[in-house]
Amino acid sequence: MTVKGRRAEYAEATRAALVETARRLFIEQRYSELSADEIARAARLTRGAVYHHFGGKQGLFEAVFEQVEQQLTERLTSAIVEPGDPWDTAVHALNVFLDECTDAAYQRIVLQEGPLALGWDRWRELDERYMVGLIRDSVDRLIRADVFKPRSTELTVRAIYGLLTELAWSMADATDRSTRREAGQIALDMIGSLRRTTE
Repeated sequence: MTVKGRRAEYAEATRAALVETARRLFIEQRYSELSADEIARAARLTRGAVYHHFGGKQGLFEAVFEQVEQQLTERLTSAIVEPGDPWDTAVHALNVFLDECTDAAYQRIVLQEGPLALGWDRWRELDERYMVGLIRDSVDRLIRADVFKPRSTELTVRAIYGLLTELAWSMADATDRSTRREAGQIALDMIGSLRRTTE
């Protein structure tokens, strides 16, 4: 292996160690309570490594945020492309998303700490980058299958995105375990109202 190759491998390993450590710490502690020094020490690296690879604590948080969003995207993509009845597939994907909202990493990093650490505008930009396209794919499939009533695709996508975002935040802040079940029923009732009625 060349020197350049070893350096690239070391840089990749350093980034991975920082992201893995930061992910664990951001779940356990508030973003505002952690410093770049603490994260670096926990990863057995220097603060300089955090700034070199991520520009600082916020850049590192953003990398962790995108990792969590990407993992959800992969799960949802697998659910959406499953063969079978389009409505059943959409309901399955909805449940995958709502279940993820009860996961500690998604709750803490994306829903609770994300808007505070990144700022509202950046949070929304990143979340939409991952979520809106998935919702659009699902809506397009339901329209092509003649499951949904004829409506504006873009407005339908935005309405569903807003609904799911608000339900996700409510679930993240809830202490009652029944919230997940109720959120699922509300989402199903509201999205189900977009279906064509059989005469």
